[in-house]
Amino acid sequence: MKVIFSHGKESGPWGSKIRKLAEIAQNLGYSVDSIDYSDMDNPDRRVDKLIKILATTDDKVVLVGSSMGGYVSMVAAQEHTCEGIFLLAPALYMPNYAIQSYSPNTQNLCIVHGLGDEVIPYQHSAKYAQQSKCELHLIEGDHRLNSSLDEVSEIYTAFLTQFE
Repeated sequence: MKVIFSHGKESGPWGSKIRKLAEIAQNLGYSVDSIDYSDMDNPDRRVDKLIKILATTDDKVVLVGSSMGGYVSMVAAQEHTCEGIFLLAPALYMPNYAIQSYSPNTQNLCIVHGLGDEVIPYQHSAKYAQQSKCELHLIEGDHRLNSSLDEVSEIYTAFLTQFE
């Protein structure tokens, strides 16, 4: 099984958060990839790139997305079935994003969002979780969740171990 990471608008494919989560996935036996979207500001172009990548893999996939990468993962999963989706402060219901309703092809979706997020209100994640009945963790932390990375790691590890 493969974990595919999609980073946020102002980060890169191998930032500290992704490196930490990738190490956890590899220790659990997953292969890991992190897509480089740093040359693309448009979230829907990023979605198209991820859909093309997903079309070329025969592996079962878990998508992990942070911020804009959360939007990218959710929208791409409407076109490609995934074992699971793990989202960190996802950019859902954001003005000027083309897609405003989400129906990903997965039974396993977990969202982690910081209560002090200054970029994307945690209420956006709460709205989706209420509609979809997915797993939601509202934790202390800002948009980047770096101060809560240990808690994020615990939630992420528990999420991935369900697929063993």
